[in-house]
Amino acid sequence: MPTMSQQTLAKALNARVLRRMADARSFERGEEYFAAGRVGSVVEYEGTLAAKVRGTQTYAVKLWVEKEQLEYSCTCPVGNDGACCKHCVAVGLAWRAKGTEKTSRRKRTAPVVTMDDVRAYLAGLDKSILADMLVEQAMNDDRLRQRLLLKTTKKGPKGFGLAIYKQAIDAAVDQDGSVDYWSARDYARGIEEAIDSIEQLLKEGHAAQVIELTEYALEAVENSLGSVDDSDGYMGGILESLQELHLQACQMAKPDPEALARRLFAWELRTDWDTFYGAAGSYANVLGKTGLAVYRKLAEAEWAKVPQAGPGKYSPVEHSRHFRITHIMETLARQTGDIEAVIAVKKRDLSLPYSYLEIAEIYKKARKYDLALEWAERGVKAFPERTDSRLREFLAEEYHRRKAHDKAMALIWAEFTESTRLGQYQNLKAHADRIAQWPAWREKALQFLREEIARAKRTAHSPQSPWSYTPDGSELVRIFLWEKDVESAWREAKQKGCSNDLWMELAAKREKSHPEDALPIYQRQVEPTLHRKNNEAYRAAIGRLRKVWHLLVELGREDEFPGYLDSVREKHKPKRNFIKLLDRANWA
Repeated sequence: MPTMSQQTLAKALNARVLRRMADARSFERGEEYFAAGRVGSVVEYEGTLAAKVRGTQTYAVKLWVEKEQLEYSCTCPVGNDGACCKHCVAVGLAWRAKGTEKTSRRKRTAPVVTMDDVRAYLAGLDKSILADMLVEQAMNDDRLRQRLLLKTTKKGPKGFGLAIYKQAIDAAVDQDGSVDYWSARDYARGIEEAIDSIEQLLKEGHAAQVIELTEYALEAVENSLGSVDDSDGYMGGILESLQELHLQACQMAKPDPEALARRLFAWELRTDWDTFYGAAGSYANVLGKTGLAVYRKLAEAEWAKVPQAGPGKYSPVEHSRHFRITHIMETLARQTGDIEAVIAVKKRDLSLPYSYLEIAEIYKKARKYDLALEWAERGVKAFPERTDSRLREFLAEEYHRRKAHDKAMALIWAEFTESTRLGQYQNLKAHADRIAQWPAWREKALQFLREEIARAKRTAHSPQSPWSYTPDGSELVRIFLWEKDVESAWREAKQKGCSNDLWMELAAKREKSHPEDALPIYQRQVEPTLHRKNNEAYRAAIGRLRKVWHLLVELGREDEFPGYLDSVREKHKPKRNFIKLLDRANWA
């Protein structure tokens, strides 16, 4: 007879619920995984299902009911992002199918053994036998072994010691070679288990030991990061967790502030991973006046080594080298509440236009508008060409605010002429609209673009040009499409050409009103699509061919399609997957 937890699970878990929780594609793939027998044995205990599913790798799935809602977890990348994945769907379907099997189909000689039966069996064993079983399993399971060692070190006869915790950290962090993308989540989970044990120590009042352990773990994790594909950011989260624990432990243990200041400063200065970034601010209360004084003295000694850098003196190497000490000095300066102290730090490096913008923004925030304007103007003067667009935008806004609209438009026009892209065209319109002058500026912008295209075509293939390319009217087409002027976009594309993606967009917009224009565009796109030689491209090519069929029907020329299709088939006969799709395609 089903237990109460099993009845609750059965009520919450059905195909309708799974279909609602997963997206259509995940549910469909889950059905395929279940039908293909990819789900291992599904185990249920106290209302929780557990199973392994074979996918790209073997993933662990759990399903359970919480507050009358079905919950789920899976170790696959999609599951780690919190989504109900195909593996969860497959396990749910497998359990439902198992529960509806007719008794007559079961082999009477092989009764089902549940985890409840297992628990009852274990409960009847002698403790020494259970201990032997657990130790035997721990010898083959690194994580279980470490958990048992950590629990034992706090309760065992040898007393509390840090060596076992450091051993657990080393065991979790050490890897045999590099950790690829697919292994990163499981690798991170091992480290998180070690962090959980450190967090438990803090809850038990061992704050001083936690300081030492978190610093040990931070160094170990930093050293490992170069060998881990952390595209999903798991390791970054681990660094954050360790730093939070370290700060909490310092707040509780109140370590020697001078020694702590020296460690924090040295670490913040040398790290490549932003560890203890802005420590002078986050640890201010822990360091107190004494610790901050030591921290400041160390920072000022390092700051004295940083040379002044003016416009045109930017060096990526020097900038990277001085980035951390600059941020440290900014943090210390902000603690004084004196904006001039912050600006004094900023003025040390004026090698980029953005440096002027930062100073202007500080003054503006402090309502010192004249000084903000002065520094923005100084920045634009120091970098008259290819300056930072954000600096120009800031200064243009200041000019508008002061009703100096001509100066504002001159800046925005300079930005447009340096980067004739749709985004800059839109920005030019936004500024011109503010003073009701867009028609004139629009005409000027379009004329400039046409002249630029003509100039580019003249020089594209000249002996002096190092590049070999064919300029076209893509940007004009893009602009007219943004303005919803499809006819002008079509005219520019016909006259000057444009990119493939724009041709496709034009075809989609003209196929109903001008099918004769859209037809050759779709036909031209079939070949380059097939040349990509993958299943996604083959499916896209079928879509193009379907467009060709419908347009020929629309034009009353459907009798041309069989011959055209035969030519495509003959030319791409070696592409077996494409030919299969072609055979299954329905052109009606």
